[in-house]
Amino acid sequence: MGVTGGIGSGKSALTDRLASRGIDIVDADVVAREVVDIGSPALDAIAVRFGKQILLENGALDRAALRKIVFEDPEQRQWLEALTHPLIGKSIAAQLAASDGPYVILSSPLLLEGSQKSFVGHVVVVDVSEETQLQRTMSRDNNNEELVRSIMAAQLPREKRRSQADTIIDNSGTLSELHDAADALHQKLLRLAEHSAAS
Repeated sequence: MGVTGGIGSGKSALTDRLASRGIDIVDADVVAREVVDIGSPALDAIAVRFGKQILLENGALDRAALRKIVFEDPEQRQWLEALTHPLIGKSIAAQLAASDGPYVILSSPLLLEGSQKSFVGHVVVVDVSEETQLQRTMSRDNNNEELVRSIMAAQLPREKRRSQADTIIDNSGTLSELHDAADALHQKLLRLAEHSAAS
């Protein structure tokens, strides 16, 4: 099962609740960090291309510096995606295959943009207004409005995400309301998983 949503929509709050129900979560953002860990070939290639200033003092990737470069230069972004996306896909496939729960969640902001959709049989979109996305992300990440808007512009438009959803979770309310929605979703996904196992 796939979970996606724009930046600041609350994907993590939803998947955290599902994880508390014993469901395995494969988080594409976590995988994306793992493939550029210290000592990885991908990190070496990034340092060669962008120079040592792309690294923090401890040798780890300076993600904020890299994000700024790739969101300002589409060519650099394409190069980075060509390097990392195949590695991310391979790792996601292995982690999904290793899960033995009743169902497994792939949580990814790019679920609907590329090939990751092929991993899932049901798409859940966590949805909030663009204004809510903007406010939540600015306060959470301490980013300025311009950077958040450029990240949002690089993601699939909200209506396009909604049109590809099998289930839409409205997260414009409280955390408690989101937890209720997550619990109902869990029951629905259990039924779907049972049905697909039986067929």
